[in-house]
Amino acid sequence: MSDPQPHDRRDIAALLAIMAALRDPAAGCPWDLEQDFASIAPYTIEEAYEVADAVDRGDLGDLRDELGDLLLQVVFHARMAEEAGAFAFADVVAAICDKMVRRHPHVFDASGRPLGAGARDAAVADAEQQTRAWEALKRAERDAKGEADASALAGISRGLPEWQRAVKLQHKAAKVGFDWPGPAPVIAKLHEEIEEVRAEFAAVAADPGDAAAQDRLEDEIGDLLFVCANLARHAKVDVGAALRRANLKFERRFRAMEALAAADGGLAGQSLEAQDRYWVRAKAAEKDGQG
Repeated sequence: MSDPQPHDRRDIAALLAIMAALRDPAAGCPWDLEQDFASIAPYTIEEAYEVADAVDRGDLGDLRDELGDLLLQVVFHARMAEEAGAFAFADVVAAICDKMVRRHPHVFDASGRPLGAGARDAAVADAEQQTRAWEALKRAERDAKGEADASALAGISRGLPEWQRAVKLQHKAAKVGFDWPGPAPVIAKLHEEIEEVRAEFAAVAADPGDAAAQDRLEDEIGDLLFVCANLARHAKVDVGAALRRANLKFERRFRAMEALAAADGGLAGQSLEAQDRYWVRAKAAEKDGQG
């Protein structure tokens, strides 16, 4: 096997050689050799979220590192596919290049050469029109492959985080007119779902051993979350970004609570009422700090 050292470390060939060495059956890393597509997939998802977190924090140095970690995931999957005789990293690159050229006929000619500003198709003059053209091209590709699913919901990956899949399902349904006319009826539906969740909580409390009641509670909470995603879509708010913001807010305030409680021996062991007072103080201090 070739040594990865001669390659310029800024060249993808260096990373491909490193991965090949890690997967070498005779001299590779035992952990890397044990992995398969299924075991690596969760790391791929995690690294994509780490990229999003670096973007959210505006940390470009961290973004560089996290993009490297995400690239490693692509190389890892490609290496395992090559070992299986399915495809190699170069095929992955060729496939995405072909797709980008094919789905941007207003930018590239059939050979992949840029058309130039003067040749841009007026039908895709802005991002919204380009999105519609992109979806049409995706549908044409599915038709060309002979995919039988003619539903308006076709093409939504089941591997997406469920909150993201919920928004995509709603967005696709809205394209054929199945949508609330505005946020007001969505909010009304939200209140309705909350009452249904409340009723199922009462049923579970009445008989904690009732598996059917617990199942109904899960079902109703799912409906509630689905409506919340719909409300965010109508508000043009990204669900993931909004939830990240809420998580960061909670973490920031909870850490402030811990700092306030440190002089009193910490939060553990204190009553909920006492802990809540620290929460109120943390919120107030945060607001004061914002001016």
